[in-house]
Amino acid sequence: MRPARHLPLSAVTLCIATSACQVTTAPTPSAKRDLVAHLIAQNDAAIPAQLARQSHDRSKPTFGGIPAENGLYHAGSASGFLCSLTAAYVSPSSRYAGSPQLLQALDDAATFLLAAQHEDGTIDLLTTNFHSPPDTGFVLEWVCAATSVLQSAQIPAAAPVLQKLLTFIRRGADALAIGGVHTPNHRWVVSMALARANALVPDPRYVNRIDTWLAENVDIDPDGQFTERSTSIYSPLTDRCLVTIARLLDRQNLLDPVRRNLEMSLYYLHADGQIATEGSRRQDQYQRSSMVPYYYPYRYMALHDHDGRFAAVVHQLETAPGANLSGQLIYFLESPELAAPLPEVQPLPNDFERHFAHSKLVRMRRGAVSATILEDNPSFFSLHVGTAAVVMRFASAFFGKGQFAGSELHKEGSAWVLRQELTGPYYQPIAVAQRRADGNWLATGPDQRSTSEVQQLQSLVKIRDPSGGFDVELEITGTDGVPIAIELGCYEDTQVSGAAPVAGDSQSLLMTNGKSALSIGTDHIDLHCEPVGHDEIEHSWTQIRGALPKLPGKSLYITGFTPFRRTLEFRK
Repeated sequence: MRPARHLPLSAVTLCIATSACQVTTAPTPSAKRDLVAHLIAQNDAAIPAQLARQSHDRSKPTFGGIPAENGLYHAGSASGFLCSLTAAYVSPSSRYAGSPQLLQALDDAATFLLAAQHEDGTIDLLTTNFHSPPDTGFVLEWVCAATSVLQSAQIPAAAPVLQKLLTFIRRGADALAIGGVHTPNHRWVVSMALARANALVPDPRYVNRIDTWLAENVDIDPDGQFTERSTSIYSPLTDRCLVTIARLLDRQNLLDPVRRNLEMSLYYLHADGQIATEGSRRQDQYQRSSMVPYYYPYRYMALHDHDGRFAAVVHQLETAPGANLSGQLIYFLESPELAAPLPEVQPLPNDFERHFAHSKLVRMRRGAVSATILEDNPSFFSLHVGTAAVVMRFASAFFGKGQFAGSELHKEGSAWVLRQELTGPYYQPIAVAQRRADGNWLATGPDQRSTSEVQQLQSLVKIRDPSGGFDVELEITGTDGVPIAIELGCYEDTQVSGAAPVAGDSQSLLMTNGKSALSIGTDHIDLHCEPVGHDEIEHSWTQIRGALPKLPGKSLYITGFTPFRRTLEFRK
């Protein structure tokens, strides 16, 4: 389980890193305080630090830009900076309203954007993509939003800045009208950017390109999940893109997949407000991830559908300790109706068992205890109790292919069941008629050789949820004497008791007496797994041959040999 507390700086997050990820000392909103005024105050608090980071050396190609966390100057970080400064500049209640200093900084940022734009209208994501239409789309979202807000303010002094921004937008949109993409969500990013550009510099080519992408249909399964299953990055991004297209082009049918995804996501929530990422096919898998990226689509749809459950998610995000939603301010300035009173909050689901068959996972919630069971995934079980969390996987030293990934997830009685069957054959001499003159073993297919001494290994996992926790029953049989290592990954800041460090690796621990506790603050997961015999540790080989590399963070191991029959009891 990766220890990061924040999202990786992907194309989507880089664009808003300068505003949405700030943590400031701005006051917490109260019932008597206007939400937008509060967001303006939060945004104002971050402005001095942002201005200090802007490059002012006109002799350098970085002039007007702002560095990302990795020190690179690119259009993504500049576009987030542009949104933050625009919001302050046009807001009458901001202490920077109409500031000549901010206007100059905006002009310099616009100059940087034009310099960073290639002749073909695209920009680079310097960490991976060059002359990239989709990354141009990410940038255009924020540039168009800022431009729309600045244009609506009708401030004569801002005209030169607007001219630069509109030039950047038209060039970028022209590129998107013919450019390609890499991943499923890029279609909707590009379409959203074109819809935004069309609202500012109308062009039928932009709408035609949107219709071409939409003709492929939105990639959402019957569970309500998008293809990438990226619950903390690309699912909320897709929701935001579809809402924007629906809003600007009056395509109300696009709100249906958004609605379905938001409804499904209610069952991915942990008790601490984080969202389950175990099933992701992208870089956010197993990361601690908040619901902040969902804020805009949940608020928009709560108002559109008068949905109290969606309003409850919004309320949680707005009232969470240390909440900073200043990155959302540009949406409120662009669409003031977004600040309308929410419908009455309805309870969120917190006691359920849901099988999302198309996503190949089961989500279970029992109040503060939240679990995920995954099919065809080496990390087949994860458990959250408040902020404490653990993810489970195991491997056997069986012909270098013993990393367990269970198939056919289904219910048997009270247990969710996963199975895996492996074989380890040896090969006999090839038949005379099929012998090769060059003796090339690799060119001879395995099916051309008969086998002998075939070894077998069967793994059976049963997961139950008795009151107060979960039991994971393991049965690994077949060939005897095969070394086994169970890995229980947890966050780096987890305190682990009842364990001893593995020699040479302080982040790897061996369970010593059948009882351990995994704690973060006052939240803890108690683990009980009785030793098989008199030896508390059967062996100390944790990095089994053929197993995946150790999980980031801390890992607690339980080891043994086949036949292996143990039940791990997890309790809060």
